[in-house]
Amino acid sequence: MITTENAKPRVGIDPAKAPDPVLSDRPFDPSHYWDKDFWKQEWDKVWTRTWQIAAMTNQFKNPGDFVTLEFGHEVILAIMGTDGEIRCFYNVCQHRGMMLVTEEVGSAPSKRLTCPYHAWSWDVNGILKTVPDEPNFDKSLNCRDKHLVPIRTEFWGGFVWFNMDNNCQPLRESLEPVADHLDVYPMEEMVRTLWVTIEGDFNWKLVQDNFNESYHVFHAHPQLKYVAEFAYRYSQFDMYPSGHARMLMPGGAPSRTVKGGEDEIIRQLGEHMQFWGLNPDDFRGRMHELREALQRQKRLLGAEKGYDYSRFDDSMLTDNWHYTLFPNLSLSLKPDGNIWLRARPHPTDPEKCYFDMWYLNWFPKGQERYYSPTLRDWVDMATPAPHQIGKAGDYSMGPTIDQDVAIWGAQQKALHSRGYKMEILAGQEARVRYFHDNLEKWINRP
Repeated sequence: MITTENAKPRVGIDPAKAPDPVLSDRPFDPSHYWDKDFWKQEWDKVWTRTWQIAAMTNQFKNPGDFVTLEFGHEVILAIMGTDGEIRCFYNVCQHRGMMLVTEEVGSAPSKRLTCPYHAWSWDVNGILKTVPDEPNFDKSLNCRDKHLVPIRTEFWGGFVWFNMDNNCQPLRESLEPVADHLDVYPMEEMVRTLWVTIEGDFNWKLVQDNFNESYHVFHAHPQLKYVAEFAYRYSQFDMYPSGHARMLMPGGAPSRTVKGGEDEIIRQLGEHMQFWGLNPDDFRGRMHELREALQRQKRLLGAEKGYDYSRFDDSMLTDNWHYTLFPNLSLSLKPDGNIWLRARPHPTDPEKCYFDMWYLNWFPKGQERYYSPTLRDWVDMATPAPHQIGKAGDYSMGPTIDQDVAIWGAQQKALHSRGYKMEILAGQEARVRYFHDNLEKWINRP
């Protein structure tokens, strides 16, 4: 736990504006969104050298419990060992390259991983145990040394992280200052109540470009102006030397640009207001006072409602703290949860990617059912969220993310146009430029 000099838990997130970095003025090369040579460089220089998330730690209860993740052309296996430690391995049999585990989630029978092809088997710590007809193999092959190949594994935020580069920077260092900021959120207590993966007809960078700017919000997400501040004049944008970035967006009330719209504000926020003991109709004519009113009520009633807000400052009780972690993860922290967004590389096509959306709810203590103002629906922690997998549009990721997904396929096609010359970026899109500058640095590393 991060503490102050007086050994008291730190309260709140550091809101200080980070110094703006020097940004390049080089145009983005549109071919980087489809060129196979560049796509291969991304795999060799970025995907195999950056920290990625394999699973949530709460998916592992007993030795032998496992989760697999398709990541590019690799399949990562995360499994709990007999010692209770979660480890990641390459999910491949050392005999002739068969995929060892074909299920996404499960538990190894008898704590053994047995190849479905020739029945070589390993224990859940990755140690080889069985080689059928072992005397038939030449002794020089040293079969007994063919343990599963481990992948560097570390933990933060309730997640199991892996990095295919054994010489990589430690996870915590690579995440700074984001990890230090977000330690005040009870992320390990959050429960996944929505789990959707789509195969999108767009390059992964369009996803990260999108979440690195809020310029599109007023038009692509018109409903958000009734519940959050989207105007750049009243938001804050930060870019850190680690390559990560942040946006601070006030929430819990309509944008300062909104005049009227009270029925829509109540439609979106009314259930949440009532949960916190506020009568929506009392705020007619003064909706812009709602943010401070919600902060007061949450501070007053938090413990009674089952929330420990002792490490939250007032802004955390209403606002949106949106972090984009290089290269491909976005964490959008709300007072009661986290919108978790990730684009994964496609195994064969640079013009496709897999896009994962999780909603992680922080439930009030003693309650298994709760109205989520973000999802605008009731969520239940008693039933594990099923993994919904399909194409864009097959499953909803919530109204706002659905609107984003509807854009990216058309943008991918349009980037091929001879009529598109180069990007024109507003100041509030600086995080997009910073993302591409950092991507170029990683590509050019030895």
